[in-house]
Amino acid sequence: MSPAELHADSIVIDGLIIAKWNRELFEDMRKGGLTAANCTVSVWEGFQATVNSIAASSKLIRENSDLVMPVRTTADIRKAKELGKTGIIYGFQNAHAFEDQLGYVEVFKQLGVGIVQMCYNTQNLVGTGCYERDGGLSGFGREIVAEMNRVGIMCDLSHVGSKTSEEVILESKKPVTYSHCLPSGLKEHPRNKSDEELKFIADHGGFVGVTMFAPFLAKGIDSTIDDYAEAIEYVMNIVGEDAIGIGTDFTQGHGQDFFEYLTHDKGYARRLTNFGKIINPLGIRTVGEFPNLTETLLKRGHSERVVRKIMGENWVRVLADVWGE
Repeated sequence: MSPAELHADSIVIDGLIIAKWNRELFEDMRKGGLTAANCTVSVWEGFQATVNSIAASSKLIRENSDLVMPVRTTADIRKAKELGKTGIIYGFQNAHAFEDQLGYVEVFKQLGVGIVQMCYNTQNLVGTGCYERDGGLSGFGREIVAEMNRVGIMCDLSHVGSKTSEEVILESKKPVTYSHCLPSGLKEHPRNKSDEELKFIADHGGFVGVTMFAPFLAKGIDSTIDDYAEAIEYVMNIVGEDAIGIGTDFTQGHGQDFFEYLTHDKGYARRLTNFGKIINPLGIRTVGEFPNLTETLLKRGHSERVVRKIMGENWVRVLADVWGE
């Protein structure tokens, strides 16, 4: 198969997109041959604001049903592939929307939420993010993990502190994920994961989605798609070919105000970090350029079988496990 044919034939899943929701994005997802994506509907929002976000997102999906469809099961992912649409998985980047109510976990599962990150950069009722002193998983956090396991929501640890992450990995009866991370072996950064952390999650049945977010890459905004491929290979050498996938962290369509919201605690309080200029790696600057990644991985000597796994098959397998299928 040619790279284009392989891409068109493969299930392609992005484990994290936080781009601006609109028809233009959905059109680009189709151009990129994206089968499904974990799309963020909550970061700093509480329960009510998150429900509002899901309601607005569901309306947008309905209005653009020629391009996208909701995903609640891996059968929906395969259906999206069959229909030539992109499946949308609702995901949180913070468990803050659960507030202090264990019952909200199941409520959000029923609304279509499939992946939830335990903390976003800072402390919440569950545990600690990666930008402050890590107090580990709270007692309430343990209950949240158990409830997420029960209803079938995947625990995400991408922005979570090291100690809290380790305790979630040990606590969870289902596979957990770093849905969008990079190795600190290529660049030291609070958001990047050490070789030991990557090995630990894989050794406990977990999963790693590799991001291409420029501030976390060694060459920053001068990075290319080959630098991204190198990061994927670095991680795969640690976790193996079955525990790796894609989690780009595409922020397509957002302006500076959105990044200000992301980089301040609770969206408004103290500044946590400053990303500086953000330009995605040359060759995969937009979602529509996804086919270039399949081509790059093939050019770098990976077999069709392994490329299919990286591009999406591994995600399907691990999601089926977590979602109880």
